[in-house]
Amino acid sequence: MKIAVDAMGGDYAPEEIVLGAVEAVKAYDFDVVLVGDEKKIRGVLSKYGAKESDRLSIVHASEVIEMGEHPAQAIRRKKDASIVVATQLVKDGLCDAVVAAGSTGAAVTAALFGLGRIKGIERPCIATPIPSKKGITVLLDSGANANSKPKHLVEGAIMGYHYAKYILGVEKPTVGLLNIGEEASKGNELCQKTYPMLENLKTISFYGNVEGRDIPKGTVDVVVGNVILKFGEGMAMFIIRLVRDTIKQSGFITKLGALAVYPALKSLKKRLDFTEYGGAPLLGVDGSFIICHGSSKAKAIKNAVRVAGEIAEQDVVGHIRKSIEEEEVEQYDSES
Repeated sequence: MKIAVDAMGGDYAPEEIVLGAVEAVKAYDFDVVLVGDEKKIRGVLSKYGAKESDRLSIVHASEVIEMGEHPAQAIRRKKDASIVVATQLVKDGLCDAVVAAGSTGAAVTAALFGLGRIKGIERPCIATPIPSKKGITVLLDSGANANSKPKHLVEGAIMGYHYAKYILGVEKPTVGLLNIGEEASKGNELCQKTYPMLENLKTISFYGNVEGRDIPKGTVDVVVGNVILKFGEGMAMFIIRLVRDTIKQSGFITKLGALAVYPALKSLKKRLDFTEYGGAPLLGVDGSFIICHGSSKAKAIKNAVRVAGEIAEQDVVGHIRKSIEEEEVEQYDSES
């Protein structure tokens, strides 16, 4: 199993990306191909005493897509950009998955242009693992598309189901539709049209409507919805900082008590830390593609390589393709 890593994407590229790849090769049974400026990548490897090998190789790419560039225009213009070259390695069968930090728009565009969609999928979506009371809740779409249609949410439900089953190990994941109430009649036109479609699916287990509060509770394993991710991500980090700052400003007795609960607080921070999950898969494209946060450092990249390899090994794309065919999703009118 060989993972192509865009070494030039992200706020801390190429150093942290390269270090993450080195750690991944040591920790997991996956080979890594670093894609980007060969001279810079070799410089980082040399700085930290690492070397190229059969398991850690380099493919040169002379261009980089910057955060401020228009994704589609940049992908068309920069044919030798690191994200384009990394994606092409998977398209050509030379690698099994892609890991990319940096511009989400550029990553999604490169995946759509380079790998294409799974037949029957109109709109691929990002699946983000959210810590919950019961473990992990997978949030589909994750704010990437503000104007979803019923067909898109049906596609997301199917894709999220298979991600939860084969990557998170949930035997029979439950899928919920994000809404303002539990009743089937609740919500806007989008939710009311989507509900019966999800209810009639044969290959997934539809729970019904769920509300925002159900996500941290872990009421279901998969939530189809959008626009809520950035709020939750910011709130989690705010809570951690608030606890830390409150302890610092307190007296001796409170600080002494904090030492007693430190292991628990450390465990909580780990559960809320996005680097533990590496990145979020872009589901619906015809290949394993992991998008990492732009601020990802070595730890996140290391874990993203693991997730990318697992998605490829478990053939999540194949399972999604089979369900899409069985449900005859192409029959749904995306405009309805």
